Amino acid sequence: MSVLVFTEIADGEVKKSSLEAIAYASELAKIKNTTAVAVVMGNPGQEKLAALGRFGAKKVLFCAEPRLAQALIQPYVSALAEAAGKESADIIVFSKSSIADPVAARLSAKLNASLATNVIDLPETGSGFKVKRAIYTGKAFSYVELKGDKKVLTIGKNAVSPKVTEDKALVEEFKPALSETDFKVSLKSTEKATGDILLTEADIVVSGGRGLKGPENWHLVIDLAKALGAATGCSKPVSDQDWRPHHEHVGQTGIKVSPNIYIAIGISGAIQHLAGVNSSKVIVVINKDPEAPFFKAADYGIVGDAFEVVPKLIAAAKALK
Repeated sequence: MSVLVFTEIADGEVKKSSLEAIAYASELAKIKNTTAVAVVMGNPGQEKLAALGRFGAKKVLFCAEPRLAQALIQPYVSALAEAAGKESADIIVFSKSSIADPVAARLSAKLNASLATNVIDLPETGSGFKVKRAIYTGKAFSYVELKGDKKVLTIGKNAVSPKVTEDKALVEEFKPALSETDFKVSLKSTEKATGDILLTEADIVVSGGRGLKGPENWHLVIDLAKALGAATGCSKPVSDQDWRPHHEHVGQTGIKVSPNIYIAIGISGAIQHLAGVNSSKVIVVINKDPEAPFFKAADYGIVGDAFEVVPKLIAAAKALK
């Protein structure tokens, strides 16, 4: 009984969130005294596939079917259901994403499996199978027992820290028996967010708010992000005023992020913004107002003018390189 893990590809590379999902599946497989098997829709190359062993996958099944290069829900469900049968998998793991969420839901229905979403820790298996979930945009937690023989989990970012080894996975082509019915829906076009590093994949995020006074000062956010190898974000008022594109809006009604470090520059810390960042491991706040609400949620805070503080941080980050 293996643990199956759905592995996403973006621009020819395995997504970082999927590497975390593989690491999670590997740790779960150890608990269940079995192995983790990654299923990849596409073929980024034998070397990249074998390298998934470094994150805990013992075997990789890759689907070279050209039509699976598109992120389509129904064929993914059919392929994963067949892979689960092939590998006798009673647990299927996904990293939480826009494609994984609907695929996981449909797969659980197809397999008559128990489903738990936004799981943030390894399960307790001493008596049953209990998982911890983040709910209410991370403000609270729930503990859920999954009683089905088969289980489908979508995990939140940072649910487990990958332990990278030098192992290589066994790579095997997988040819699922897909029907034309699976492809009744087709993808006509895709508009991707621009940027060197996507918010959802970033280890570090640098965000700016109205405290920067205007789009002409956004070079401070961009320069600090480049110095740190980070993604850039913004508060809702900033995107509403078209200072920055809407795909950079971080918050309850925007993108929810879970980086290792979140740096907020000139953002007051309204509850709607906090809802999108409160699962970050470390929050750093830079604001000249010592009463800014964001300081209550910060791990580190700098009370000071961003136009004085940020250039010093940029210089320090570049000096470290």
